[in-house]
Amino acid sequence: MPEFALRKIALVTEEIFHEGGPVPSMPRRRAAALALVKNPFAGGYAKELESAMEDLKPLGIDMADRLIAALGGDISVIDGFGKGAIVGTDGELEHGALWHVPGGYAMRERLGDSKAIVPSSKKVGAFGARIDIPLGHINAAYVRSHFDAMEVGMPDGPRPDEILFVLAMACGPRIHARMGGLKAEDVKGEDGLR
Repeated sequence: MPEFALRKIALVTEEIFHEGGPVPSMPRRRAAALALVKNPFAGGYAKELESAMEDLKPLGIDMADRLIAALGGDISVIDGFGKGAIVGTDGELEHGALWHVPGGYAMRERLGDSKAIVPSSKKVGAFGARIDIPLGHINAAYVRSHFDAMEVGMPDGPRPDEILFVLAMACGPRIHARMGGLKAEDVKGEDGLR
């Protein structure tokens, strides 16, 4: 059982009041939870990685709970999510893929019966690297108004033998979204697409 020793957690919250057009009645809110953990696979090649996802599930749940609290605690207003990872330079990209199940399913569990795939990004990066976490609607991938990204990073990581895991959530569409397509209120949420 590999150990992903936690060094640090950070929360980033944003309220977006204006994007150059009329001021909306309510700001758009986004938040990201970031966790720097020791990468037990750094510095070598491990053929089997998949079982280690189980070890990260408690971290995913904790981060999802922190995000929901940071966004006010009402899951009914959270309608966007995404996840990502930056692997330190002694690791490999596949170590970031360890976050798919623990990060994605933690948000699904806490947000209810969401249907859409959780958008994801990952990369190998040096100390202080940043990453764009893609955001999409929680129940339908084709809701254009919710296509977005939140750039995040940790100034003191990841160290070469660490991984920075990220979860992000959002409330509402982009400010002034007007690119047509499926509207959030028209989502059927049956297959995660429409």
